[in-house]
Amino acid sequence: MLDLVTLVAGAGLPALVLVVWFYRMDRARPEPLGLVGKSVLLGFLSAVPAVAIEMVVDLPAGALPGILGIAWTSFVTAAMVEEGVKLFFLKRFALRHPAFDELMDGIVYAVCVSLGFAFAENLLYGLGDRSVLVLRAFTAVPMHAFASGAMGYWLGAARRERDPGRSRRLTLRGLRQAVLIHGMYDFFLFTGSALALLSLAVLAGAGLYVRRLVRQARAADDAVAASLDG
Repeated sequence: MLDLVTLVAGAGLPALVLVVWFYRMDRARPEPLGLVGKSVLLGFLSAVPAVAIEMVVDLPAGALPGILGIAWTSFVTAAMVEEGVKLFFLKRFALRHPAFDELMDGIVYAVCVSLGFAFAENLLYGLGDRSVLVLRAFTAVPMHAFASGAMGYWLGAARRERDPGRSRRLTLRGLRQAVLIHGMYDFFLFTGSALALLSLAVLAGAGLYVRRLVRQARAADDAVAASLDG
């Protein structure tokens, strides 16, 4: 029983800390806690179809030589499939909710979905080796939040667009950015060489980028709120 509690706590606590952190960034007009919790749950459940799809999508990687196989696994199998599944759940459930009405909301809900996914992924890794959860708490878990957070910003921008074509382009822009961040992080890590240290540079750069997007989103949302109040 203690082993199970340790596993769940070690897998879930890093995700919970980041969910609270991003939620507090939206404290001016916070999202309903119920929808936040539902988004985390959807992210957790999204790991099931993601793993199933990855098993099929990764088959060509074995036939590709060296670096090409690593690139396929990193950018296509892991990044494209996982961020694509997260985007599907975001559009299918969170995006349609009336509470999703600001740029910052896109970041919050995307981060919640991504951290639910990271929680499920942590459980799988933790079953094999509990110690890996400590490292993942400071690397893979925030990577999921930063990659999907960037996607959420552009999804929030797409939500405001009346032009369907421009809305789709903004959504795809967000997906591309999420795949790039996620894929680059995994690519350097999967080389199993000194290049793996570059994954930390990707993580740091992504964190700074999302921080800038948060500032932009909050400023834009505050401006809209002020104009409505006036």
